[in-house]
Parts: sequence; structure tokens; C-alpha cells
Amino acid sequence: MESKDKSELEKILSDKDITTVFQPIVSLKDASIVGYEALSRGPENSELHLPAKLFHAAEVYDKIWELELLCRKKAIERANKIDKNKLLFLNVDPMIFKDERFKSGFTRDFLEKYNMSPDLIIFEITEKTAIEDYKSFRVALDNYVDQGYKIAIDDMGTGYSGLRTLMETKPHYIKIDISFIRNIDKDSFKQELVKTFVTLGKSTDMNIIAEGIETESELSKLIELGVSSGQGYFLQRPSGTFLDISEDVKATIIKYNKMKTNRFQFEKSCVGDIAKKNPAFPSMTLSKEIKKFFDDFNVAGACIVNDGYPLGLIMQHNLDYVLATQYGISVFFKRPVSLVMDSNPTIVDYNMSISEVSKIAMAKDYKRIYDYVIVTKDGKYYGIVTIKDLLEYTLEFEKKHARNLNPLTGLPGNEIIDKVLDNVMHSHNDFFIIYADLNNFKIYNDTYGFENGDKVLKLTAEIIEKQVQKYATCTGFVGHIGGDDFVCVIENDIEKGHKLCEKIISKFDEKILDFFNEKDKKNGYIESFDRKGNKDIFPLTSIALGCMYGNFSKLKKFDDIGIYMSKIKKKAKKSRKSNYVIYNINSNK
Repeated sequence: MESKDKSELEKILSDKDITTVFQPIVSLKDASIVGYEALSRGPENSELHLPAKLFHAAEVYDKIWELELLCRKKAIERANKIDKNKLLFLNVDPMIFKDERFKSGFTRDFLEKYNMSPDLIIFEITEKTAIEDYKSFRVALDNYVDQGYKIAIDDMGTGYSGLRTLMETKPHYIKIDISFIRNIDKDSFKQELVKTFVTLGKSTDMNIIAEGIETESELSKLIELGVSSGQGYFLQRPSGTFLDISEDVKATIIKYNKMKTNRFQFEKSCVGDIAKKNPAFPSMTLSKEIKKFFDDFNVAGACIVNDGYPLGLIMQHNLDYVLATQYGISVFFKRPVSLVMDSNPTIVDYNMSISEVSKIAMAKDYKRIYDYVIVTKDGKYYGIVTIKDLLEYTLEFEKKHARNLNPLTGLPGNEIIDKVLDNVMHSHNDFFIIYADLNNFKIYNDTYGFENGDKVLKLTAEIIEKQVQKYATCTGFVGHIGGDDFVCVIENDIEKGHKLCEKIISKFDEKILDFFNEKDKKNGYIESFDRKGNKDIFPLTSIALGCMYGNFSKLKKFDDIGIYMSKIKKKAKKSRKSNYVIYNINSNK
């Protein structure tokens, strides 16, 4: 069997009998195609057809270099038909970067032969080999990054693709392994891990790609978590041609983004609303023309584009610095600005919230902190935003927003709660609303004092917030009506609503005991006076949850929500213990 595999491998290499297929990498924000990953297969009827078998045989018979070289050449030959605004992801063993044969094989002349630019090539570092010498590997990597190539870490979180690799390579893209994506909609631990990657990506300008998306539920959760791109069978299978995704899949991505965008956020403006429509310049514009533009119009930066798509950013201070060097004028003044531009600027979508853009901008390297932020619409250049614009807007928004927060818990108050419920009323999706109220809270305040009562309210807010975040990562809302009354809204199914209520109650009943003395805990009640001044015993403080589920647009008027919720809450409060009652609008139960 071994000799058969060896002869089969040699025949494949001799005949150059490799099939290349391409799987699209899709933006999970606007459903556009970011690029394609080139995947290699052996001959259809061969024992080495599957990639795992093919590359294993190459490793066993010391032919990995020859096989990878053949795969890359085949991929680039086929990719000359790719849209020039799309990226090509090529799998590369990390040890190959230092090989002189690889360096000579990836010259600009080689790519120009196939009408391609290094700017379109993403070297996807596979986990086949451990990186033993990070220092020399980084030097080799920089050689390619300086030429315009970009780097992706494949299968992040498994094998050799660990945090050390991430820290040392500082890639442009992180591809999260399929094992973290499978059933992520049902696994809160996986969700927290992916949220960590998303946060890291936003603060370091690394793009996060989820691999192996196979269900709509996984897609929905990834969009909710803020993952920027994805690939997998649900989006599109690999193909011999450069396929787009179906209209149904596009509609699904747009739908979940609409559900997420500003559902429970009250910053009505997106970054596109404050973007300045400054002119952009083609990449072949001479540096002297950009210099004249800066001087004539008192502008500090400009976006460099190719067919309307952003390629880079040139800031006035950077251009002046380059031109002020010993040979700067003679070398760069009459040459294209693309030679001196920042090819990795901060680019955000028109619809991104201003607060989110501000966080991304503030997380940049301190040397680039005042560089413009480029705003795109449908992938093309729309305008720029300055740091001054962001700070002024954010300061004004925070001042307005603070007036509508409860001073004790920091949760949104009645004005914002009304806006949320109005959004729910005008949506045709199903929502789950909880009206939470504490039982015997006045008795607790009278017995233990208002200071401890405030601590109980803070505890209640923290419990509800934490559980809502678990069951609705981005599309959940918690508000503080006042006193011991809270409201929360999630866009989810009724089963998750049941689980949410059960979790809130179990956590509350567990934590509330810490706020009673040993005597009251042992008795299970408080001895106090009722409103008429009579001494009586009262159960320990518990929580009542009155809930409504369904399509709230079925209700006739906004006030109906309050009327219904008040009645349901009264039913929940009839129990002497923590309890919840759900009214299903859709079935009138």
C-alpha cells in the first residue's frame, strides 16, 4: 500500500495532476465576497484525492515542497480570472517561508505573469509544522509583508496555531478553527472565546474569519458576536469557479445584521452620518499632486483608491517626512503615492456605530492615533472621519445618554425603555420581555436599611444583565424602571425565555441569602411590621418575573404592553417564592 501511494504521488507530481477549487470567504456584515481560499485536490479517482491523504503522503515521502509548489502554481494560474478586488488565500507551511526557492517563486515578475498583485495575496499559515525559531521566521515574514503580501493564521486555537504564533506573527487575518464554530449557537463557552477574538481583532486591526459555518443558527450567532467574515458549506461549497453566494444566503446575512444593528442601541447616528466626503485619489497619482492638494485645501490626509475601493491612506505629516529625507524629493516626488502610503489603514463600514468606531480608532498604535478613519459604503470609498470628529460626537452623546441612566445601577431609565418597547412594537419579529419585581423588598429596606437595600438592587441588576448577555449576546436589553422594578428584552425563542427566567431565579435565590443575617436565613422569614403597624412574619425577599412572548406588533397600542405586563406580574407575585409567569401573544396563552 505504501509503495502504491508513493508511485501515485510521483505520478501526480510528474503529470501536474492537481485540481484547484475555490471557496468564498464572505463578509458577515454586508454579504459581499472578501476573497477565495484556494484548496487543492488529487485526481478524482485517485487514492490521494482527498487533501488529508495527499499531503500526508507528501510528508511521508519527503515531497511536501514539490506538492505545495505545484498547488500554489495551479492556484495562481487559475486565479488570473478572479475579480481584482477579491483576495486570494494560499495555504503555506511556515517552514517554507525561509526557503530560498519560495522567495524566488514569489517575485512580482511571477505574479505579473498572471496579472496579479501582492496586495491580493494572503499567505495562510497552516499548522502542519511547529515554528521553532520565531525570530528568523518573523524576519522572513517581514520580507513578504513589506512587499504588500498579507498574513493569515489558519485553524486558530488548535495544533500549533496558538497564542505564541499569534503574538509573534501579528497577522492581518485570524481564521477561527471549525471546532470553535460547530454548534456555537448552543455553547456559551465557545461564544465567550469567539467574543475575545473579536475584541482582540477590533483593537489590533486583525480581521476575524469563522471557518466551517454549516447552519443558519451558527451564522446568526457569529453575526451577533461581531465576527467580520466567514466561510463554510452553509455559505457556499468549494467550486472550480469563483462562485458568489446565493441570494437566499445574502438575504439571511442582511436580515441578521438588521436584527442586530441598533436594535437596543440609542445612538441613532452611524459613522457615515459624520463622514466628510473628501476626494480620494487613484493609486498612480504622483506624490507631488497629493502634496499640492494638502497645501491648497488645508487637508491633513487622503484616501488612495483603486476603482473606488480603498487601497491605503496618506497623511500629510507622513508625506512631508518622506519628502524631507535626504533623497526624498528626487526619489518620491514624481512617483506614485502608493509607494509611500499606509497600506493598512483603519477602514470601517458606513453603518457602524460611532461609539464602536471610536473604540477601534483609540486602540490604534499611538503613532497612528490621529490618522484618518476611512469610511466605506457597499465596500467602496465614501469619506473620512477625523479623531476630532469622533471625540466631539462621543462627548456630546455621552452627556445626553448619562441623563437617561439610573444613577444607582447605571442601567437605562424610562425614556430609553420606552424607545426599546416602541422598537419592539414596530418589529415583526418575536421578542421575550420580562418585567422583574422584588417581593417583600419594602420589608427588607425597613429591617436592614436603605444602604443594604441599594446593594440588593445592584445585585438584581447584575444578575439580570449577566444572564441576558448569555442568552442574547448582542441583542439583549436591560433597563431599570425605578425602585425594585426592572425590564429586560431579548429577541429569541420561548424556550430560551424559559431558561433565562429559571437562571435569573436560581441565581437570585442563591445570592440574596448573603444579604440576610443568620437568624433570618435559618427561619426563612423576617419578623417586621406591616403597613398598619402590626407585627408579622414575611418571607425572605424573592423575585417575580412577569413575561410576555411573541410578535408585539399584534397589540393595538403601545400602552397595551404595560397593561398586560402589570397583570402578568401580579400573577407571578402570588407565589410566596421566586416565580415566573409567561403570556404567549402568538397563542394567547
